[in-house]
Amino acid sequence: MSVSRRSFFARAGAIAAAQGLAMKAQQKPPVDPGATPQDPRMGTGNVEKLFKYSNQRAKVAIIKGENRRKNVSDALLAINDQILPGLKTRKYVLIKPNGSDPSRALISTQADTVLGILDYLAPRFKGQVLVAECCGTPAAKATSDFGWDKIFAEHKAFDMKFLVPNEDANRYALLYGIDYDMHPIPIRMGARFVDPDAFVISSAVLKTHNMVVATMTIKNMVLGAAMTPPPGVKAVWGDSDKRKFHVGIRAGNYNMYLGAQMMKPNWGVGLIDGFEGMEGNGPVSGTPVPHRIAIASTDFLAADRVGLACMEIDAGWPGYLNYAYEGGLGQYDLAKIDVVGAKIADVQRKYRLHADVDRMLEWRGPMQDLPPNLGRNRRPREEDLSAYYA
Repeated sequence: MSVSRRSFFARAGAIAAAQGLAMKAQQKPPVDPGATPQDPRMGTGNVEKLFKYSNQRAKVAIIKGENRRKNVSDALLAINDQILPGLKTRKYVLIKPNGSDPSRALISTQADTVLGILDYLAPRFKGQVLVAECCGTPAAKATSDFGWDKIFAEHKAFDMKFLVPNEDANRYALLYGIDYDMHPIPIRMGARFVDPDAFVISSAVLKTHNMVVATMTIKNMVLGAAMTPPPGVKAVWGDSDKRKFHVGIRAGNYNMYLGAQMMKPNWGVGLIDGFEGMEGNGPVSGTPVPHRIAIASTDFLAADRVGLACMEIDAGWPGYLNYAYEGGLGQYDLAKIDVVGAKIADVQRKYRLHADVDRMLEWRGPMQDLPPNLGRNRRPREEDLSAYYA
């Protein structure tokens, strides 16, 4: 069959266009935005009952205003009835800030955020209040550089101190995670963060992230508790347990879920300071968002879920939060979260995500590195799973 020059190029153009559409489709997120991450190999219906989805309602406060300190204290006051029962059972309060570098204000918990927490605690708690962060600065220097000494002076009754848990390398609890090759790996977590006498407040910042889409109260706790070399000791690969969470998209998300599972019994309040959030290439290289909100809940997962809604980020995208929901660590269903204060719809702002967000979503799709003859394509029959439904 003869082919004219014109028809040849027409066909070639059509093939190239089809290939271009195929490549473009491959660049989209691996599953439809908004879909619940559900592996089709697991079946449908009854199999979902095996997950510990939380049936308990959660309460989350959103406060909007032009004063960061007041926003924080008002958000805590709005859920006072939720906080007090747990607060009364603990010997001391442990505030976990999101960084303590005064030269990088956008990525760190601010002094006014901590003061807002203390304003709430002052008439309601008479024990000691500690601030703890695993960092590379000695406690004494961090106290003066950040200005913790001035904050502490304003609330002397709390006998406040700034602790750097990794200064004492021998005090830790072990979390067993997985490495990139799916091998068990021990991860040292600062002992203070799992102390049953502590009422832990996660003071997070509303930010996008370069591995898990967004970071708020849960990630602030888990990654901030991982031990690093003591201040002044040069870190080499393998010495920092924080790095053991950065072991690929899948294992990294799963290790964060395991850390959350370990630490949950100590969680008191999850607080998200969104007075000035971060969008783009967070959590350190993004740009500011003048959001002017504060979010608080005794259910850390519910607080993070509302935070995602305020940033207009699909709740199905952060893997570690979805794992936490499936593992029963809190409420993630907005229909079961009672929001007090401002309405989500009134404070929503569309955050620009990290440039690599498409790669972050690969945890949702099928793994490509296993041969198909290992059962990947076999969907369980209902009768095979019937024993689990009893």
